[in-house]
Amino acid sequence: MTDETTIIGDDSVVTFHYRLRDSEQSFSESSDGQSPVVYMHGRGNIVPGLETEMTGKKGGDKFTATVAPEAAYGLRDPNAVQRVPLKHLNTRGPLVAGQMVAVNTREGARQARVVKVGHFNADLDLNHPLAGKTLLFDIEIVGVRNATDEERTHGHAHGPEGHGHDH
Repeated sequence: MTDETTIIGDDSVVTFHYRLRDSEQSFSESSDGQSPVVYMHGRGNIVPGLETEMTGKKGGDKFTATVAPEAAYGLRDPNAVQRVPLKHLNTRGPLVAGQMVAVNTREGARQARVVKVGHFNADLDLNHPLAGKTLLFDIEIVGVRNATDEERTHGHAHGPEGHGHDH
């Protein structure tokens, strides 16, 4: 149940639509035509800078948030470009510069962007694709409600109506 007067604060469950673009207009994505995003506020479940901008808003609010790289996906790390043997890639077939691939690491598969391809190795950029970019979010808050006890215990929202899950 959504209360239009509920103000977003810690442990609020927020439902919102977004349109995201970077300041260079080289990237965009949107929730248009899809289900809205649902998250629990104050638990680090969305980009930190966007969470800060959401604080104090309420259902029905529409606004644009500008989020600096340091409060989004961080600054680009020039040391995150590494030469990796092709045998360590989960992605098979011919590779091209700019392509996103999965690389096996000690922590499991990780996404990377191909910078250069050789016969036996590929130079991969392990930075998040949006690292170093200022992000612009057009937000429409659909609803705000207080989290259930179960959601507070789990640290995340279970959906617009508080639906549970199996763990």
